[in-house]
Amino acid sequence: NKIMAAVYGPREAYPKHVQEAEKAIIRARYSMAPFSVDERKRPGPDRRAVELSKVISEALESVIFVEKYPRTSIDVYIEVLQADAGTRVAGITAASLALADAGIPMRDLVVGCAAGKIDGVVVLDLNKEEDNYGEADVPMAILPRTREIALLQMDGDMTYEELTGAIEMAMEAAQTIHKMQIEALKRKYVEVE
Repeated sequence: NKIMAAVYGPREAYPKHVQEAEKAIIRARYSMAPFSVDERKRPGPDRRAVELSKVISEALESVIFVEKYPRTSIDVYIEVLQADAGTRVAGITAASLALADAGIPMRDLVVGCAAGKIDGVVVLDLNKEEDNYGEADVPMAILPRTREIALLQMDGDMTYEELTGAIEMAMEAAQTIHKMQIEALKRKYVEVE
């Protein structure tokens, strides 16, 4: 996957009727470039993009100190340039880094991670073929320090034990991805002696 994420705000929310007196609103816009998949995609948001924008907004809002910015909006743009499954979780991870880079105060970084089931085996990070022909897909957004789940979706069939195993695998992977996020931020902001 190749994904870009940008953050604008906090800035006054327009139109005014969407403003909330007590907090900022988080607006995520997830979109896939027409050339991001093998078969050209029509430009503009489709139903999937609208749904993903909504769930990404909710996952990010759970970590941002929105009460610090009343009557404002924080706009997060996620553009998928090249897709090979897992774009929602990769987009969440990139958006979390973009928020930190923009200086937006957060309780924790958010890590997107997906598990799934292929031929009866629970695995991490499905590729496009595995996602298309696998038995289940479980995308998650995790707060690594507290191990809270900000987003949990499931498509397909899994037993309770398989789902529990998938969640635990994703939790462990989130710790590794979180370390990579921290290192990326350090590379940008900490001078090497």
